Amino acid sequence: MAESSRITARNRVRADARRNRERVLVAARVVFAKHGIDAPMATVARRAGVGVATLYRHFPTRDALVRGAFAQQMETCARALTEALAAPDPWQGFQQLVETVCALQREERGFPAAFLAAFPESTSEHAQARQRAERDFTALVRRAQAAGALRADFHPSDLAVVLLAHCALVTALPDDGAASRRLVAYLLQSFRADSANRPLPPPTALTLRSFPITTDSPQRRRSSSA
Repeated sequence: MAESSRITARNRVRADARRNRERVLVAARVVFAKHGIDAPMATVARRAGVGVATLYRHFPTRDALVRGAFAQQMETCARALTEALAAPDPWQGFQQLVETVCALQREERGFPAAFLAAFPESTSEHAQARQRAERDFTALVRRAQAAGALRADFHPSDLAVVLLAHCALVTALPDDGAASRRLVAYLLQSFRADSANRPLPPPTALTLRSFPITTDSPQRRRSSSA
């Protein structure tokens, strides 16, 4: 009888822990959307209705919380890249990948910064994931160019330019889905090989690692003052 009571108590504790974790993740997405991913952890805890110690028990670092809050969106991006590489038509794969990532930027307001924050090499696992994503995207670009669909002077770093432009738009106009879709359509049209009437200037040195998360982020200010 005592053993049964202990098992019931343990199960209740685990269920409470799962509910607390889910409340923290929901609160984090709301807070990050409103205040950015640099928002105080205490703000997330208050929004979730839990103590700061409880938050840190589930997510010992801000990086862990950001990744946890947007894990589903990150998985969607990874799956979209895998599907793009497997698509029989490389242009369709390229187009769907860009549209998927931009749709996530539009639909989950905290995601643009979270997506970019996932790329710094804070651990060897993160570095390997970033390198794999960059390698796979470069392979997709080369396939689309070899098929004659993607303009020959498109550079993989142009994806960072696209995401920065679209991130700025959805930040300024968070409720204007039409503007977002129109910008993405314009950009995709410009990347078509049959639109390449004049050569582009040299590509940017911008990469996902050096991407300015927001125009006034601490990362940007540090880079500017260096």
